[in-house]
Amino acid sequence: MGYEKTGSVGIAGSGRLRRVVLLLVVGFAAIALAMAAPARLDGSAARADNSPVRAENSKLLPPLLRVVGIDQRLDQEVPLDLEFRDENGNAVRLGTYFGAKPVVLALVYYQCPMLCTMVLNGLLESLRQLKLDVGDQFNVVTVSFDPSEKPDLARAKKAIYVGLYARPHAGEGWHFLTGDEASIRQLAEAVGFRYRYDPQTRQFAHATAIMVLTPQGKLARYFYGIQYPAGDLRLGLVEASAGRIGSPVDAVLLYCCQYNPATGRYGWIISRVLQIGGLITVLSLGTFMLIMFRGGQRAPL
Repeated sequence: MGYEKTGSVGIAGSGRLRRVVLLLVVGFAAIALAMAAPARLDGSAARADNSPVRAENSKLLPPLLRVVGIDQRLDQEVPLDLEFRDENGNAVRLGTYFGAKPVVLALVYYQCPMLCTMVLNGLLESLRQLKLDVGDQFNVVTVSFDPSEKPDLARAKKAIYVGLYARPHAGEGWHFLTGDEASIRQLAEAVGFRYRYDPQTRQFAHATAIMVLTPQGKLARYFYGIQYPAGDLRLGLVEASAGRIGSPVDAVLLYCCQYNPATGRYGWIISRVLQIGGLITVLSLGTFMLIMFRGGQRAPL
């Protein structure tokens, strides 16, 4: 009887310890996620009149980022007569991809060292979760805002992402474009995409989002960040296909820019936050596993 009593008490104690440690891990993970989440440094939460609170007056941002952001231009039509080059080097009008289906638009640049790839990866993940198919129910148009990039880069990007998407007709529905400075600027201004080139780093400072447009080329929804819930994206596409325009959403921006205010030089702002958040998560899980392992060793015989 003594053996059974001691064993049950040991097991109960171990169970309580595990619950306590689990709560601690959850708490640490929440802190990590909060640190990894994009801060509202730009103060650009959209208002009912679609005019965002600009970041120009924010002293928290370096000067370069005060003019960078994404304004919501809902219900405005993009200029469909703009000319670009497709991934094969052919001259195409933007309107070629509109008319019958809604369009997901992503402004990136193909040689971006960080967030643009995350935008495309996040978009790919959302598209793979949808039952709707690119090329059948909607199109995707990816446009580089770097005028120095050429169709060979666009072709390489298309091969990667269409290959990973791996659905029929995706090649006819997902397009990767490049263009000259004038066309890029007009498109960026039409969708509210404010970016700047930094000659010091030879990179672009920009924020991240994708847009959903109606078949007629009107801006219907904005999805900020680098992850886009598939259910929300599907709803946006369904509404856009019927010509309905969504409501303004809170703009929480991720910046792709290099700047270190301590040294006056540019450095990865977002990557540092993500690294810290990831480190805390790893340490938390490691602590949890260590305590569980040592607790198992001390279990009563």
